[in-house]
Amino acid sequence: METTRVQYLGTGRRKSAIARVWLRPGSGKIEVNKRSLADYFPLKEQQAVVHQPLQATETDGKFDIYVLAHGGGLRGQADALRLGIARALLNFNIELRPTLKKEGYLTRDPRIHERKKYGQPGARKRFQFSKR
Repeated sequence: METTRVQYLGTGRRKSAIARVWLRPGSGKIEVNKRSLADYFPLKEQQAVVHQPLQATETDGKFDIYVLAHGGGLRGQADALRLGIARALLNFNIELRPTLKKEGYLTRDPRIHERKKYGQPGARKRFQFSKR
């Protein structure tokens, strides 16, 4: 006999970081790449960013959250995780949308790294101009 597990999926992206998020009803445990949240994100600021959509919707402690994150740095991954959690909460209950939308947790930050152009030392920097 197969038991069905209720879970809600959300994907978040920021810069080059991608976070796949699964919400399951539980006690509030957050696991990122098979490590605890405090172990993966050592800075309190990054941990607070992850908790923002849960606190805004008053669902903190009601879900176990499992995350697979890769790419980018820790800050980008934390922001991607915030977007992924917000999207997963929408799959759980669409009535949370106005709250999440007002706080800006459903907006994907489009800023990414600009590529280096040929004939230049960087994306925007130019070689020094010499008139003579």
